[in-house]
Amino acid sequence: MLTPSTRLRLQSILARISRDEPVSLQERIELQKHADRNATVAGWLRQARRRRAQTGPLTGLDRLLDDLNLGPADPEERHRPGQDDLGEWFGGAPGWLRRS
Repeated sequence: MLTPSTRLRLQSILARISRDEPVSLQERIELQKHADRNATVAGWLRQARRRRAQTGPLTGLDRLLDDLNLGPADPEERHRPGQDDLGEWFGGAPGWLRRS
């Protein structure tokens, strides 16, 4: 459980991450420690990273998915058509998912 002061400090760090502002290494370490122990903080961190990566305002279904925290876990690891080979992108998939 987070104390109110810890929650506010973490949310301040997350807000700076989502705006792509500087965050110190010590703050990142503290945030990651809390994210490793608390699923809510981990969700906040994923959401902040997705917001940093987005190019414009979210509308419609994209906004709903973001509000429900259902977007990609790591926005840096997404398929880029024309740049990535789809076969290589799924290369690390478990055996049951691969085509036989």
